[in-house]
Amino acid sequence: MKISETFKILSDDQRREIISMLRGGRMNAGEIAERLGITPAALSYHLRLLKKADIVTEYKEKNFIYYELNTSVFDEIMLWFGQFGADSGRAKAGEAGNEE
Repeated sequence: MKISETFKILSDDQRREIISMLRGGRMNAGEIAERLGITPAALSYHLRLLKKADIVTEYKEKNFIYYELNTSVFDEIMLWFGQFGADSGRAKAGEAGNEE
């Protein structure tokens, strides 16, 4: 998935709240919906988008489906942001100074 699509998915408050809840560990849909105070249909929509972006993974255990955070997506985002960090700015400034 393109990073722009991932940012679009992350722009929603409820999806960010789901992500925050899953930082504490796996949860099933009923637990998530109850804590958010939303309908199962609304939760299903948000989870579908989060799974599409590979931010959330699901797995079945007995009669339940559990959702977990996939932190590797956030590692990729941090790497992308890293290219704009202070170190890269100094390196480019140094390179520009060498050209004069």
